[in-house]
Amino acid sequence: MTDQLYLVDDARRRFEATVERTLDDRVVLDRTAFYPTGGGQPHDTGVLTVAPADDRDTDGDLPDAAADGSDGTDAGRRWRVVDVAKSDTIYHTLEPVADDGTAAEGDAALPAPGTAVVGEVDWDRRHAHARYHTAQHLLSALLLTEFDALTTGNQLYADHAHLDAAYDRFDADDLARIESGLNDLVDDARPVTSYTMDRAAAEATLDTDRTRIDLLPESITELRIVEVGGADAEEPYDRTACAGTHVSNTAEIGEVVVTGRETKGSDEERVNFVLANHATDGDATID
Repeated sequence: MTDQLYLVDDARRRFEATVERTLDDRVVLDRTAFYPTGGGQPHDTGVLTVAPADDRDTDGDLPDAAADGSDGTDAGRRWRVVDVAKSDTIYHTLEPVADDGTAAEGDAALPAPGTAVVGEVDWDRRHAHARYHTAQHLLSALLLTEFDALTTGNQLYADHAHLDAAYDRFDADDLARIESGLNDLVDDARPVTSYTMDRAAAEATLDTDRTRIDLLPESITELRIVEVGGADAEEPYDRTACAGTHVSNTAEIGEVVVTGRETKGSDEERVNFVLANHATDGDATID
C-alpha cells in the first residue's frame, strides 16, 4: 500500500518516490504526497519528474539506479499529475509534458517500475483546499454547537465550498450569525493538529456526533483525528476523524463569506461559503 505522506504533513509540497507499477495512463508509487479525491475534497495535481541518478536519496528511500537497469538517461522527463484516485491503492493519472512545459504529443510512455521520481504538488490548489477544508470543520462544529445541526455532507473546491446539515431552515439572521461565528474562530488563530487513533478506542471514548466516525467504512480500523484548539487547553473546539488536508492554524484560512443557503430536502439545508479573496477578486480556480 502506498505510504500516504499527506496524512503526516499537510504542507508537504515535494517528495521522492519509486514507481511500483503502471497501468494504462496511471502509475502507483511506493509513497506519495498527492492527495486522492475523497471526503469531499478534490485530488491534488502537480508534476512527476524522473530523478537524476546523482540526486537520488542515499538514506534508503530511493535506489541509486532504477530497478530495471536504467542508467538515468530518462532523467528530467516529466508528466503532469492530472488525477489521483484511491481504491485498493493510490493511482496517479499522468500526461506527458514537453521541455517547454506544454503537453507532449505522441509520447505516452510512463516511467517504468523501479524508476526513481520526484513529485511536486501544485501548491496554490492544495493550499486552497486545505483552507476550505479547515473552514468546513469550523462550520460543522459551529452548526452543531449553535443550532444542534449535524453535518450530513460537504463538498469543497479551490474557490468555493458547501456544507449540508440536518436543519429545517436557516434564515438571513442565522446566516449572518454563522458568518460572524466562523470569522471569530478564524481570528482566534486556533491551532489545528492531527494524530492517529485506534478506531475501537475512538468509538469508545470520543463523541461520535462530532467525530463522525460512523460515516467511515468499517474496514478503516485506524483513524486520523484532526483537532481544532479550544478556548482552553482542556477540550478542543472540534475533533473529527478526517484524512483530508488542513492548515496548521485557523488564521491561515482568512475571512470567510457565507454566500447563501439552499433547501436540499426535508429537514436538510445547504450552506454555501467562499473565502473572501474568491468572493472579491474573481480569481476562480478549476475545480
